[in-house]
Amino acid sequence: MANYLKDFLFFLGVFIIIFIIDYFFINKKKLKRINNAGQTKKGKAKKIKPIGELDYLTTKFKLDPKKLNKNKVIFWISLINSFIISFTSSFIILIKLKLVWQLLIAFVMLFALIYALYELYGRHLKKLERKNRKSE
Repeated sequence: MANYLKDFLFFLGVFIIIFIIDYFFINKKKLKRINNAGQTKKGKAKKIKPIGELDYLTTKFKLDPKKLNKNKVIFWISLINSFIISFTSSFIILIKLKLVWQLLIAFVMLFALIYALYELYGRHLKKLERKNRKSE
């Protein structure tokens, strides 16, 4: 019983740390730069790196980026990223195999979780967009 609690607390700790770093220090700053892109003091346009996950979702599911609530989408993207990283790391630590096999399993799990969770979230956003279009 104590091992399960220890493993769950490790998962929860990694999840919270990754979420805070991803949401507040990476995605929020990028979103702020994107929103303030045209506001420069010297009139020079800055080259801004887009949020890759947001671009992926809008292009794959043909979403209208203007109608998306970007703060909410960024929050969910950070939750998904945190879950993927923490679940994979927690699961791999529990497996008692050689390091090469652990890395191989982790690599496959990462791609599978990324594809599955972003596919689900993209379909959810598409459904919300259709629902909002009908209500207008």
